[in-house]
Amino acid sequence: MANKLIPDDYGSWLETLKSQIAVARTRAALAVNAELIRLYHHIGCEILERQTARGWGAKIVQRIADDLKSAFPDMKGFSGSNLKYMRYFAEHCPDIQFGQQPADQLPWFHIVILLTKAQPDEREWYATKTVSGGWSRLTLERNIENKLHARQGAAVSNFALRLPTPQSALAHETLKDPYLFDFLGLADDAHERDIENALVHHITRFLLELGSGFAFAGRQFRLEVGGDEFFIDLLFYHTRLKCYIVVEIKGGAFKPEHVGQLNFYLTAVDTQIKTPDDKPTIGLLLCRKQNRLVAQYAANGIEKSIGIAEFQLLKDLPEPLAQNLPSIEQIEAELAGEIFPKHKETEPDT
Repeated sequence: MANKLIPDDYGSWLETLKSQIAVARTRAALAVNAELIRLYHHIGCEILERQTARGWGAKIVQRIADDLKSAFPDMKGFSGSNLKYMRYFAEHCPDIQFGQQPADQLPWFHIVILLTKAQPDEREWYATKTVSGGWSRLTLERNIENKLHARQGAAVSNFALRLPTPQSALAHETLKDPYLFDFLGLADDAHERDIENALVHHITRFLLELGSGFAFAGRQFRLEVGGDEFFIDLLFYHTRLKCYIVVEIKGGAFKPEHVGQLNFYLTAVDTQIKTPDDKPTIGLLLCRKQNRLVAQYAANGIEKSIGIAEFQLLKDLPEPLAQNLPSIEQIEAELAGEIFPKHKETEPDT
């Protein structure tokens, strides 16, 4: 009986209302974040101006921190460590912009990572990718340490010759060179099958390294052609490119004959697996090292779309840019109090 009191269109209206509320909450959170970032930038500018123009010493920062915490005991973020980051923010980002990307669209810790770990000419790229991709702080930090800016879109390919312009650009941006497989814990003398086994075992980390859009479809994927069996190392489907991606791993240096094998696999997948709604399959050949000119000649000589990139099992970590600043971990507990207010936070010494 009670159900008869509910209008027929109530359910759809409620879903619309819930969606509107969710959007409003997101906008409100973004507005609060933007206001906080502008406040931090203003405080940093004030400290910077007084230290440079009026001769205030470095020790004044802790005095400011103590006085602000005393005046606003319910507010987080006024530790001496965080004030130093505010000053650094004002000094290195005077207009609150990373190129064309407004800094106030980013959470505070993301800004700190960009300022202290990314090179100045890379910050806009990472800031834009962070906003568009919704990167977490840990993802941003990992991508900077792994030099994603230099690796993204760097693979040798024939996409410009074989794919229409919109898909060609997206496919080119999708692949990297080199791919970093340091998370496998393998030495440089590891064999192809060992690498393949480890990549499947660490599939989550592998997918993160491949980038957004990759969905794992199979390992040692069986194909039968004319009664003969063939096995693809790794098969993926890319949700943005709308196509299968065949990944072949070579434990040594690139050889032109590798392209012929990959070309055969792409033909077989297009013939046997691809549906009319899928775009033509793309191949990715991963090798220990390559002569880029030789690889480009080989790629240009076939009709299928392929990319060729190196992979590394070990890598060197870069040194942080701002070693004179306190570590993020020193202020993380304090700012975490804004997210978990029930937890009592301890201010770090500065």
